[in-house]
Amino acid sequence: MIVGLHSRDNDLVVNPTKAKQLTNIRAPRESDENILLTPPISHSLEQAMEFIAEDELVEVTPAHVRLRKKYLTENERKRMNKGGCCQRLDFSNF
Repeated sequence: MIVGLHSRDNDLVVNPTKAKQLTNIRAPRESDENILLTPPISHSLEQAMEFIAEDELVEVTPAHVRLRKKYLTENERKRMNKGGCCQRLDFSNF
């Protein structure tokens, strides 16, 4: 799933469902609680098609237009970048 923009050319692998580890006892609690998130950008189908890179897909449902990676796990993306680019895509699980 694509969750944001990165300022550099490479992809940044993040897990938005994982909670932040709070190991420093002396850290102020207000810094973690007062995080303001920017609202998500909603794209039309045409905007999504212009926005995606060659390793990304656009999922279209009647209610949503979603952007996602072609290979969902980081290991699959690494394997395809190293030389497995000639393999066929398996869309049977979609």
